[in-house]
Amino acid sequence: MAPAFAAAPATSSSSAAPSAPDTLQQRIAACTACHGERGEGSPGSGFFPRLAGKPAGYLVRQLQDFQNGLRKYAPMEYTVRGLDPAYLSEIAEYFAAQQVPYARSPRPAVSAATLQRGEQLVSAGDPARGIPACERCHGSQLTGVQPDIPGLVGLPYDYISAQLGAWRTHTRATVAPDCMAEIAGHLSESDITAVAAWLAGRELPADMHAQAAGSVQPPLRCGVLAGDGAGT
Repeated sequence: MAPAFAAAPATSSSSAAPSAPDTLQQRIAACTACHGERGEGSPGSGFFPRLAGKPAGYLVRQLQDFQNGLRKYAPMEYTVRGLDPAYLSEIAEYFAAQQVPYARSPRPAVSAATLQRGEQLVSAGDPARGIPACERCHGSQLTGVQPDIPGLVGLPYDYISAQLGAWRTHTRATVAPDCMAEIAGHLSESDITAVAAWLAGRELPADMHAQAAGSVQPPLRCGVLAGDGAGT
């Protein structure tokens, strides 16, 4: 007696699953999902920092610090785990090359005295407390210095404040000598508020590119200035 229905043709178990295209855009999809397609970040909140235009050496060091547990953020630590140095360099070079307009972000209402203190620390430091001026390392226009020092202007208040606090509490670190940890250790909470507020409100210079290598004479011997450390 013939069966009431015929069996469906068997599907081949050897059918290959569709593969993702092997393009840089696909390989950095985990980055752009949070930091933006071109690394523009999230200036409205400051939670995901801007990557576009930052010196490649700085970006490589941050990825390495996440790999090595010196910089803490579980999603980033997971994302870069197992990536080889060539891959890290490729990611860094891509974002360093992006030219994206800066979007201004809000800053909290602070007193005139707080802003004055912030400007003092950024431009002159506080020698009596061992705090060098931010300009001494990050450049006269605070746009960073090649190949390893990031710019500070154009960053959201929340991000600057959070990172200085992380350096101060040793929840962010880099390879020795860790100059930012040393400097942040001399800053009070009110100093951090002042610096972050003044930087967040500073007018952006016409040229936002990082200064040329060797254009600053830093006050400290820091790992970042030898190509093996990091700034903000």
